[in-house]
Amino acid sequence: MLSTAKKIVETTPKREDDRALAKALVERKLLTVQQAKALLSRLNNESGGKRLEDLLLESNMVKEEDILETKAYMWNVPFIDLKNYEIDPEVLDLIPASVAREYNFFPLFRIDGTLLIAMTNPEDVKAIDKVTQLTQLEVSPALTSKEALEETIDKYYGGKEEIAEEVSNEELQDILEVIEAEEEKEETEATSQDLERLAEEAPVVKMTNMVLIQAIMEGASDVHFNPEEDQLRVRFRVDGILRDSFHLPKNLQEAVISRIKILANLDIAEHRVPQDGQMRLRLKDGRQIDIRVSTLPSAYGENVVLRILDKSAALLHLENLGYEDDVLEKINRLLENSYGIILVTGPTGSGKTTTLYAALNKLNSSEKNIITLEDPIEYRLPLIRQSQVNYKAGMTFAKGLRAILRQDPDIVMVGEIRDSETANIAVQAALTGHLVLSTLHTNDAAGAITRLAEMGIEPFLISTAVLGVTAQRLVRKICSQCKEEYHPKIEIPQEVLENFGLEDSKDLKFYRGKGCKACRGTGYKGRLSITEVLPVTERIRELILKSASSDAIKKAAIDEGMRPLVQDGWIKVLKGITTLEEVMRVTNIG
Repeated sequence: MLSTAKKIVETTPKREDDRALAKALVERKLLTVQQAKALLSRLNNESGGKRLEDLLLESNMVKEEDILETKAYMWNVPFIDLKNYEIDPEVLDLIPASVAREYNFFPLFRIDGTLLIAMTNPEDVKAIDKVTQLTQLEVSPALTSKEALEETIDKYYGGKEEIAEEVSNEELQDILEVIEAEEEKEETEATSQDLERLAEEAPVVKMTNMVLIQAIMEGASDVHFNPEEDQLRVRFRVDGILRDSFHLPKNLQEAVISRIKILANLDIAEHRVPQDGQMRLRLKDGRQIDIRVSTLPSAYGENVVLRILDKSAALLHLENLGYEDDVLEKINRLLENSYGIILVTGPTGSGKTTTLYAALNKLNSSEKNIITLEDPIEYRLPLIRQSQVNYKAGMTFAKGLRAILRQDPDIVMVGEIRDSETANIAVQAALTGHLVLSTLHTNDAAGAITRLAEMGIEPFLISTAVLGVTAQRLVRKICSQCKEEYHPKIEIPQEVLENFGLEDSKDLKFYRGKGCKACRGTGYKGRLSITEVLPVTERIRELILKSASSDAIKKAAIDEGMRPLVQDGWIKVLKGITTLEEVMRVTNIG
């Protein structure tokens, strides 16, 4: 009798957990009501201690990742895939390996007084209590899979010496406080006071910080908060490619987005119109990170995109952008001029702004008055006066540029030439003794010349004012940790072989990344520029005066030594820096 009663006591909580999981799976539309009832009925008739998730995985009805995300949804914690996660090595010293193994968790990173840990059971109070005792920190749990947790513990603690250190007990602080989801009421919305209160709750603050810190650690340029019907999907853009990073519970969506809006000084009560704002983070290593915030109403809530601007990126030098020696020499020669226009062209996301900042770093000195006009200002630069367009206030590129020319500048950087008025003022500035740097949206360098002509600039002014044009794209670099040699069955263009002094391609070697944890399985880590530089020589000036086509100008430039984008890409492929697929992707060939 006692054994029967004991068995009931032991199994009842498990069945309650199974019923809760079944209900959550139905809510997220991963199971139908009929399927859930059938599975629970089957569990009641089974022996051996099987759980609902065991049946789901055996029958392939629901994927393991969906089960884990549903559990995270139930517990109001983030789900983290440790296989694609950047670990902060500093926190490993906080937790001995024996404790991590015994209590089945892994420390991820520390934010101020809070330590984020990955667990298979975020409700394991004993484990959380132990971590609190050891570290004297608050503990914030995240959910991960058992397999990923074991692999991560083995990888990071395998050869590390264990240091046993006893810390006095401290009252356990309940930071697992669940934010109760407000009962849904038709045609009613939370008040701004409710949203502000939720946004300031500890779990929401920590979860938002966790996403931001992880994005910075992974080198993301953008963070996307995408509301969906049953979750808040978080994606990072790393090396130009967007990928999934977190799936946050739907009932935390408004609180997380409100938290971001508070940090960016946006109106948290306004959900119907787009908003733009800015925030700044200061990291322990002294770096300052500026973040631009943009919101957009969508079907399932406000879509939020953060642009991460690491100030250290603004201190890049031209030598670090991946230029070939001859390309760098041509660019430096253009920058030696005291007046004229230098244009950087390429599509959005091709690194034009980074190139302009690197050029300004080279030109910057206390002897020169450098003024910029940007939309928006991305990085703050020392010694340089930076101004921003404001269309609502009537501060356009054209109006701002006129004002700048009354400020006695030596060098002017205009973020973009968008219209004929701005183009005309920039040309006049160049002709009156100023060095002007700017960008245009054209596919190649020669296209910038004809684009100016289309804006109404007279050919004789273009030929006199423009010093040169560069066109560029960003390609991903092969990951150095998993780089391997391979032999693709492709035909190498004859001009590429000639450039390398080869008659055939038998001796050429190609490389690619297999995919590893360092590059999160992509085979790529980091980016660099492929570039073509078109200096305006006497021959090019003659063609401009004749209103020649961009094709004719490009052909003449190649005859004079310009290496087109694709060929510059080939050089980096054959050097083992990037892959042929990358060059084809960004140049739209193949």
